[in-house]
Amino acid sequence: MDNFRTPTARGHKRTAVSIDVTVNGVLNFVDGRITDLSEGGARIDGASMPARSRCEIHFGGEVTYAIVMWSEFDRMGVRFPYELTHGPLHAALNRARRASMIEPAQIFHTARAPVFGRRGLS
Repeated sequence: MDNFRTPTARGHKRTAVSIDVTVNGVLNFVDGRITDLSEGGARIDGASMPARSRCEIHFGGEVTYAIVMWSEFDRMGVRFPYELTHGPLHAALNRARRASMIEPAQIFHTARAPVFGRRGLS
């Protein structure tokens, strides 16, 4: 039996983000927005390149290399050949994960019990 394994599920937790990036294909630069990010890949809206092509994602003064796994008219999914472990994209992913863990503020929380209707005047 060989040691080849086919991945059956994503190994990384996806996180919703909104990160403006520039994607460099072979012939052009295209502006896009990462809307879904993990250590292993991303979904980029507003950019589309042929499946199986290689591209560069420019963000925060650094380049992250990627391979297009699927592509539609105005979006694509990419996989990173090397897991994100540092750099601006990794920092943005960590910020988004921390922000999603913060509980919403309790806007109407007060120390007194709520009173409904008219209060009796004494």
